[in-house]
Amino acid sequence: MIKTIGFWAAIMLPLWDIPLIIQVVKRKSSQDISIIWSAGIWATAVLMAPAAFISHNPIAIGFNIANVTMLSAVLVVVIKYRKGHA
Repeated sequence: MIKTIGFWAAIMLPLWDIPLIIQVVKRKSSQDISIIWSAGIWATAVLMAPAAFISHNPIAIGFNIANVTMLSAVLVVVIKYRKGHA
């Protein structure tokens, strides 16, 4: 039971990036979000992912898949909606 709750919580945690994405798209601007910050968090998640995959821990694997996916979306939206680039 605890592992099941942990697994679903790990997948749901990165979904909190969705309000950020929606906010940027609605405003059509990501000026208040640092591209370096977004890229740094994304790169860190991507570099951590292989360790999760070899751990055979389904919670770590689920979290990393969801996290890399959502952080990739955040980075794409931040770059797309940067003034002067959109």
